[in-house]
Amino acid sequence: MRLLSEFRYEQRLPSRFYGALAADTAALVDDLWRGARGESAAGRLLLDIGGGPGYFGSAFAGHGVDYVAVEPDPAEMHAAPGGATGAGGVGIVRASGMALPFADDSVDICLSSNVAEHVPEPWRLGDEMLRVTKPGGLTVLSYTVWLGPFGGHEMGLSHYLGGARAARRYARKHGHAAKNNYGSSLFDVSVADGLRWAGSTGALIAAFPRYHPRWAWWVTSVPGLREFAVSNLVLVLSP
Repeated sequence: MRLLSEFRYEQRLPSRFYGALAADTAALVDDLWRGARGESAAGRLLLDIGGGPGYFGSAFAGHGVDYVAVEPDPAEMHAAPGGATGAGGVGIVRASGMALPFADDSVDICLSSNVAEHVPEPWRLGDEMLRVTKPGGLTVLSYTVWLGPFGGHEMGLSHYLGGARAARRYARKHGHAAKNNYGSSLFDVSVADGLRWAGSTGALIAAFPRYHPRWAWWVTSVPGLREFAVSNLVLVLSP
């Protein structure tokens, strides 16, 4: 509920929204590492795909995690105080998540938070994340589900009318295309797609709806319902 209340600031006060989201994400990853390895993630090397201007780096630094981000958009890299090094002075590499310029088995944790729905080949992104993660490490891929209530991003619930139609409607109303524009920077990604890919890797250890309480995680296992009830799916894999 706290994150939901901050979402209204995503466009006009991005530091407020993304700062809250970053803190939540860092806590989530640390919890996942503790659950899988029985210790804090402090001292581990984390690669964040789509790290943007570095808000996440500051949050992970608070957990003692060594942080490097990948961001393809130079405008995003310079969007926060600190310029291309981002908030907190973290390092950001300009590159595509679908072709990571890193060696195999080079990081302890590879994270992608709310990026897969913005790339045309999300499972190529997932394969690259697994490739660079060390055996026994964690790959954490979290994405917004298209048919969930937030699938349309700033286009609102009009995405239920169809992605292309929602994009045209937004452009007519605002006089410009949406930042998250269907077909160019926003794509239809389902829960079923993610579970199918993750299952095919042989590395899946957990899948759950990110913003649901633990007692509601069962919705992930119900075909059909999960596409509408899961707003954001987390896939946790260990090569």
